Amino acid sequence: MNTGELTRPPSLWRAPDLSRNWWPVFLRNLLVWRKLAIPSLVGNIAEPLMWLVAFGYGMGALVGKLTVHGEPVPYILFLASGSICMSAMNAASFEALYSAFSRMHVQKTWEGIMNTPISLDSVLLAELLWAAFKALFTVTAILLVMLALGISHSPKLLVAWPVLLCVGVMFSAIALIFNALAKGYDFFTYYFTLVLTPQMFLSGVFFPREQLPPLVRAISDWLPLTNAVELVRPLFMDAWPQHALQSGGTLIATTVLAFWVALALTRRRFEA
Repeated sequence: MNTGELTRPPSLWRAPDLSRNWWPVFLRNLLVWRKLAIPSLVGNIAEPLMWLVAFGYGMGALVGKLTVHGEPVPYILFLASGSICMSAMNAASFEALYSAFSRMHVQKTWEGIMNTPISLDSVLLAELLWAAFKALFTVTAILLVMLALGISHSPKLLVAWPVLLCVGVMFSAIALIFNALAKGYDFFTYYFTLVLTPQMFLSGVFFPREQLPPLVRAISDWLPLTNAVELVRPLFMDAWPQHALQSGGTLIATTVLAFWVALALTRRRFEA
């Protein structure tokens, strides 16, 4: 038997080795963040609420109502249902990029954790779920403000809440890919500018995608944020999504694929 085959390192693309060991890492992040929870919350919800007030009430007075699936919808409701998905995207991405990179590369927290019986796979899963939790915390606060403003009182918002959690998980997984590739904080500027910003304007957050040129709209059909908006917006309108299986399946497939790629790239980074 070839000796080289016996010593061949395991594949970077092997299946994730997941266990409950992710929980102590998640709890550690929670305990650290708890001291800054209020300032963090204010920072996360201030910008989306300013978007909502400025465009929802300001431009909404000019636009009036939009037609969505044949139903007239106040512009502020249209904007709110899209912007809350955008907030989940931004909150999850920020945490899985800047904060996770700080723990991984700057503070070397991950290396210290991996000196215990906790594997890299479990650390990355904990970071994924932690970023998703931060996104959920943010959108919950925004959702409460929207309820207080009377933008929507649909009972189906209870369904939108776990959907937004899944949106946070998906964008956390995507962001962790770029976290594994980054050499420094400046690298994340490209991600926000070239990946997130186009989705904000092409996914139907601010205006119906029917206004887009056919080719651009065909491309936007496959954007992660588009599928998130397609699931959440009808729930704000007290209706069920028309293509729930398609959009939900796309979210799940994107999450699984992105996490697998992020895990492989992170393994390569730590084995280099």
